[in-house]
Amino acid sequence: MTTFTAFAVLPERAPAEDLAEHLESLDPGPYGVGVFEIEDGSGNFEVGAYFLERPNEVVLELLAAAYGSTGFTVSELPETDWVAHVRRELAPVVAGRFFVHGSHDADKVPATSIPLLIDAAMAFGTGHHGTTLGCLSALDRLERDGLRAKNVADIGCGTAVLGMAAAKLWPETVLASDIDPVAVETARANVVSNGLEGRVVCLEAAGFAHPELQDAAPFDLIFANILKAPLISLAPDMGRFCAESGHVILSGILHEQADEVIAAYEAQSFTLVSRDEFGDWTTLVLKRN
Repeated sequence: MTTFTAFAVLPERAPAEDLAEHLESLDPGPYGVGVFEIEDGSGNFEVGAYFLERPNEVVLELLAAAYGSTGFTVSELPETDWVAHVRRELAPVVAGRFFVHGSHDADKVPATSIPLLIDAAMAFGTGHHGTTLGCLSALDRLERDGLRAKNVADIGCGTAVLGMAAAKLWPETVLASDIDPVAVETARANVVSNGLEGRVVCLEAAGFAHPELQDAAPFDLIFANILKAPLISLAPDMGRFCAESGHVILSGILHEQADEVIAAYEAQSFTLVSRDEFGDWTTLVLKRN
């Protein structure tokens, strides 16, 4: 099956989302459209669409001009089983005691590790990205230092790898939420694969905007592995829904963005506990006063 991609860049989220909505009405229409903040600190947004037929490039250029985006870059992808390809390329990841692996490496799990089964899928968080690795390492260190979290939330959970890691450390129910319905379905499948049904509850929600999350607050531990802008926007809610003396583990932060995120959380009565770098990314642990 041949797939065509079309990507353009805009400086603001609102017009990017409007352009994405317009793309869905094309004929031939795309089978998938997404809007993503570019993780380079620029604040720009990328609109991407995937087509089974080559899109009309004249129409795309007219849309680009109408919405103020860069011109669309259209490419034809080779016929590749991408999930199978990723499975071959993804080696197990070790983060503290956690061993993140695909089903193809189930026979390699060390006896002394805490295994997390995450196969390649359409959601962020296989453990290979520096942000996920940083969060798992921070969680392992906090637990070794004596943290016993009884109420945990994983906000922007992706594959729910962080929520599942917490559930494997402590016998409590973890709430994991994501704004993306595909991520939520992927997370639910991962929960089943890891034998954590009923222990990790996956919800579709933006931030804490779900009754189950609000009813369960305050939380002893909150993960948020997203990006700088939403982390800063969430800071007041983090202060509201994190328990006194509770911890937050934050990532999705480029090194040069960390001071701004720290300042936003200090304004909500958090104190920095640790700051670690993994590749291009910083992971922060903060404690609420």
